[in-house]
Amino acid sequence: MSKKILFLVTIASAVIFTSCSKKLTALDAAYIKTNPNPLEMKAGEVNATVTGTFPQKYFNKKAVVTVTPVLKYGNKETKAQSAVFQGEKVLGNDRMISYKAGGTYEMNPKFMFDPEMAKSELYLNFDVAQKKKTYKLPALKIADGVISTAYLASTSPKELQPALSPDNFQRITQENQDADILFLIQQAQLRNSELNKDDIKQFSAKVKDARDAQNKEISSLEVLGYASPDGSLDLNTNLAEKRQKVTTDYINKELKKLQANVSVDSKFTAEDWDGFQKLMEASNIQDKDLILRVLSMYQDPEQREREIKNLASTFQSIAGEILPQLRRSRLKMSVDVTGKSDAEIMSLASTSPKDLTANELLYAGTLATTTKEQADIYENFIDLHPEDARGYNNLGLMLYYDGDVKEAERLFEKSLSLNPASPDANFNLGLVKLGKGLLTDAQAFFGKSAGTAGNLNAALGTSYIAQGDYTKALNVMRGSNTNNAALVQILNNDYNGARNTLAAVKNPNALTAYLGAILAARTNDRDTVYSNLRSAVQQDRTLIKKALNDLEFAKYFADANFLSILK
Repeated sequence: MSKKILFLVTIASAVIFTSCSKKLTALDAAYIKTNPNPLEMKAGEVNATVTGTFPQKYFNKKAVVTVTPVLKYGNKETKAQSAVFQGEKVLGNDRMISYKAGGTYEMNPKFMFDPEMAKSELYLNFDVAQKKKTYKLPALKIADGVISTAYLASTSPKELQPALSPDNFQRITQENQDADILFLIQQAQLRNSELNKDDIKQFSAKVKDARDAQNKEISSLEVLGYASPDGSLDLNTNLAEKRQKVTTDYINKELKKLQANVSVDSKFTAEDWDGFQKLMEASNIQDKDLILRVLSMYQDPEQREREIKNLASTFQSIAGEILPQLRRSRLKMSVDVTGKSDAEIMSLASTSPKDLTANELLYAGTLATTTKEQADIYENFIDLHPEDARGYNNLGLMLYYDGDVKEAERLFEKSLSLNPASPDANFNLGLVKLGKGLLTDAQAFFGKSAGTAGNLNAALGTSYIAQGDYTKALNVMRGSNTNNAALVQILNNDYNGARNTLAAVKNPNALTAYLGAILAARTNDRDTVYSNLRSAVQQDRTLIKKALNDLEFAKYFADANFLSILK
């Protein structure tokens, strides 16, 4: 071998040996891109897309590199799934990176969110295995902090308005009294046997009772005259009108005797086909289904009558059982009864709750001024009406407001055991599950809450925020003037909408002001950032620590005015 060839072989061997034995050097952060940066919390997780590059003539042919994303915060760190890369001369199944050409890669680190991650740093660790030796490359910082604005979604009772079961209390109720006076066929004379019947006596007694009782008043008294639908229309019209008139004259005389100042309305129905149909449906007459079909097939009264009379044997039963009951006049009276006053109800609720109806006692709960007073009323309700689901729901609600979520949950479940269809108990139990982060359970209970007195759209929207579906949350909360509705508008970059919603919040609080500060920061309104932050921390001092670490305000961290507000 010539000296020249020997020299070239020696040089080539040295290059190969060097490329296989030289340690990898530190990578530059310029080779790494992270999206988003800063990181974001969504649906309880912090996810990122990391795109990296190994440059040309960098990756040792016999090296194996393990890349691990690590999120560091406080004294903690959380590692995501690693990715492994290998050189061209490594026997293995990992991603091969060319020494000459280099290579790109993508990783998708995922971390379960911890509020402390607001102040954090995302690193990539590089562990190298090369020719039976291991060493580490310097870690690269690739992102700063986590924006967790979606975490501000509130599940508090004040924000989501849980549901009180309805009391169904009515101050004014109605008592009704009816009485029928029967007439002989083709006659309109009142008979003593009819006027002395029990229902006529009861009718007169009801008039006297309404006259004498201070809390009762006759709201309407009506006389209706009828004829049965047999015979000619002219005859029946004349009979029905006469029966109406003689009965009206009679009742006016009786009212005068009773000194009851009541006006009487009256009218007549020539042929009572509606009454005929109701009596037929309730009867056991043979072929009644056929007769009912005739009624539905023919609208002309005379044709109806002909078709029914053609059923000769059946018509005899009708003439004996049905038609006599239709030759009548009817007295109809409604009496308004005014119930107890609020003061009377509240007095009895505390001294003798058993003297109140179930609805009155539940209504008393709405009149109470403290949750303790309400809870006492609902406890009494449960003692008196243990099978009524409403008491358990309403007592559970009081405990929910007071922060005893565990006992509130038990009571909501008890309410549902008595009435599984209760929209209010389903809704309230859904709120409990939502507060615990059990989103699937919450959605299931909300699905059974149609008709609830609670704010179902606000609760559904909040659950969608927790799931990271901001578009669906925006759609379901549209038109709602709450903090959470403004929050979801901010998350969807609808800043004008959020501004209008925050201005319309009925009872603005610390969260309202804090969201206003975030909105101002995103729209570069420095003065409004500071005024809203000042209001927020005055109402809730715990927001100071959050604001100091909240990357929504990153551009103000070095500002002395910002720091002075958060002292």
